Amino acid sequence: MASRRRGEVDHAELMGLELLARIARLPHVQVVLRKLGRGSRAVSGRLVRAPRKGSVVVIEFADGMHEYVTTAVKRVLRLAHQDVFYIETANSRYRLEVQAKDNVLEDASSG
Repeated sequence: MASRRRGEVDHAELMGLELLARIARLPHVQVVLRKLGRGSRAVSGRLVRAPRKGSVVVIEFADGMHEYVTTAVKRVLRLAHQDVFYIETANSRYRLEVQAKDNVLEDASSG
């Protein structure tokens, strides 16, 4: 396995990051964010800011008045051929699942 130099991103990782960026640009992408570990709870809502290295993940709750914000993202991994992402932040790990992506894409293209 070839080692990467600092700052280099492999093709699969780039595809996952590009997909998250495209998903985040859509107006109403519903996601579920689960903190990994004991006693964790799931947070469901609209993805406001996609996870990118050095940035935070922002999820807006259904009431539109409250948000869930993580600490700075260190790493984003994607399960192959699925809309499931594992996110490592400065002090936690999360699983992010895209829920209503197909419906959102149909609505965006028809309207």
